[in-house]
Amino acid sequence: MADVILQEVFDISETNDIALFSAEPAQTEDHKDGHDAANDHAEDHDHSDGHEHAEDQADSHDAGGHEDAEDQADGHDAGGQEDGGEMTADQVFPTLLGNLGDHRKLSWLGYHICELPVIVYDNKEGLHVYSSTSAMNEEGTFVMHHHPPIKRASDEAAVTLDMSITSLLVFQFIGVAILLTMFFFAGRKAKKNPGKAPSGVQNLVETVVVFIRDEIVKPNVPTKRASKGLLPYFVTLFFFILILNLLGLLPGGHSATGSLSVCAALAIIAYFVVNITAIREAGIGAWFKHLLGGAPWWLSWLMIPIEIAAMFIKPFALTIRLFANMTAGHVVIFSLLGLVFYFKISLGLGAGLGISVVTVLFSVFVYCLELLVAFLQAYIFSMLVAVFIGLAIGDHAHEEEHAH
Repeated sequence: MADVILQEVFDISETNDIALFSAEPAQTEDHKDGHDAANDHAEDHDHSDGHEHAEDQADSHDAGGHEDAEDQADGHDAGGQEDGGEMTADQVFPTLLGNLGDHRKLSWLGYHICELPVIVYDNKEGLHVYSSTSAMNEEGTFVMHHHPPIKRASDEAAVTLDMSITSLLVFQFIGVAILLTMFFFAGRKAKKNPGKAPSGVQNLVETVVVFIRDEIVKPNVPTKRASKGLLPYFVTLFFFILILNLLGLLPGGHSATGSLSVCAALAIIAYFVVNITAIREAGIGAWFKHLLGGAPWWLSWLMIPIEIAAMFIKPFALTIRLFANMTAGHVVIFSLLGLVFYFKISLGLGAGLGISVVTVLFSVFVYCLELLVAFLQAYIFSMLVAVFIGLAIGDHAHEEEHAH
């Protein structure tokens, strides 16, 4: 996604430079012609009240007018005009960073593929499905002005529920398709050759599965039944987060884990897995007893609220950790590359090319770090969920395990 957005900024900046430089030689003739035309209009309509625009042109010329032509001539040096779509230096970073969010159209490497479907439910209007945002606006029941939320056209009230397909959701579908395809071929190959050493995608999948089982699940989930039953969940969780992270690093790709809603959904699922597993393994009585945190009963007034708050703080921490780490890298890369355009607009092409040597090298370095972070965050998220399950089950399960 970074290369698409940066190309758009570069095209705007480059187009403005060409327009500005090509406008300079013609300004002298336009300046004279405009002055004569303005004076003619002023003389012909000296006692008329209906042609104020011509009089303003004559007056503005006597005071150093023709501001539009002068703004075009000075726009490149000042870098602060917006005529003809020109971008100013202070607009570079908002333009770059403003495109990190979700989108209602699908594009790849600068090519528009399609607009995505809109699905909305409203208490007054009911369920509506549209092929695109444009189709929704044309139909007239709901409208969206440039950015969400979608509103009712009648009273401008936000809809009850927006279930539209967005670009991040499309990349989640792609991630699920990759995950299912990978496990389908690995499983089929394992069934065909049960006695042979794994190779190819089967070898990759089995290596990761064994690593998750031996390094994440078994050391942290205290009971054999829980560790065996939760292994498919942890394998799916690890691969799903990893694939979404890597899709965001592809040219033109989007990182779905850079969305708070996606990270929150993963954390909410983990919350239910942790507590349901704890109740099933340790029992409801031990689960309530665990709310005391090992303190005596007479401190229950203090410990129970703290433990209940901790139950919700843990998924919140999972959400923010994954979201912040996957977003931070993109922000840093865009900020570094944005310096090229900032210096180009502010100080000229030479300054932009000079700073590009440093910023591009640092951007490549940060990109390599992001590749590491993509694997690391999938591991950390899975590890923390396993640790939370172990803490929720507690020592009660360990005692029962040893008793058997």
